[in-house]
Amino acid sequence: MGGQSMTAEDRIRALPCWIGSIEIAPLPGGLSNANYVVKDAAGKHVVRFGQDYPFHHVFREREVMTARAAHAAGFAPAVRHAEPGILVTEFLGAKTYLAEDVRANLGRVAALMRGFHREMPNHVSGAGFMFWVFHVIRDYARTLEEGGSRKRSDLPRLLTLADELERAQKLLPIVFGHNDLLPANILDDGNRLWLIDFEYAGFNTAMFDLAGVASNAGMSDEESFAFLTAYFMKEPDEAIRRSHAAMQCASLLREAMWSMVSELYLDAPGIDYVAYTEENLTRLEGALENYRTKYGIQKS
Repeated sequence: MGGQSMTAEDRIRALPCWIGSIEIAPLPGGLSNANYVVKDAAGKHVVRFGQDYPFHHVFREREVMTARAAHAAGFAPAVRHAEPGILVTEFLGAKTYLAEDVRANLGRVAALMRGFHREMPNHVSGAGFMFWVFHVIRDYARTLEEGGSRKRSDLPRLLTLADELERAQKLLPIVFGHNDLLPANILDDGNRLWLIDFEYAGFNTAMFDLAGVASNAGMSDEESFAFLTAYFMKEPDEAIRRSHAAMQCASLLREAMWSMVSELYLDAPGIDYVAYTEENLTRLEGALENYRTKYGIQKS
């Protein structure tokens, strides 16, 4: 290619995994990764570009390992090819969930998560990665301070809030979490549900996934209660409900700080991180008001 840098399309064509000629189409969506659908003689595949983002604790080697493990465990499409910066998986042609689909399928989503949490430790390999949202928030605060974020003056208040929300957590077993349960990461082929996008997957308590899925799908209190009941297979007690409400706030706080860090270090086409930061801070205020009205402020 001489001195020219290869385009995404050139890089896709150069991959060794295709059979016969290929057709390439962009796959929209994704706040930090470029994705394409590629059709060859064997069928359709998803090509996902992504480099390591140490500031987000995202390492592609770990993502590939997790994607392979999730396929082996029966939760994710097959990995066809992987090399640094590129992951090729089978294209399922399944429906991508929207918030209302999650709310209409609470029992199915709860069962999917329960299975994933329980089965994945039998398949993941290598050094264990822990995703503890309160550590992520503290580390984001360091990154934002060092990077001269426009939000620097808010950090002490946000860190105090994180401490309050962490104190509200009930002790739960460590499971293997997905940790990025946006509705769009759940697919429905009409028969069963699948999970995709494992950048943030790692050991955690179940509560972060339970809170993330509820918050991202805009569940009402009644829906959250039904969802928790389906996941735990019994009605949640007061401590679990409080944990869940606090963790929904922590999930929104982390998403807002993810976006603040992305303002400094990421540049995805068509994504306005400043607007996304403000949207999540507004949602956080609402969730926090709801949480404190119900449960007050945890002092110790």
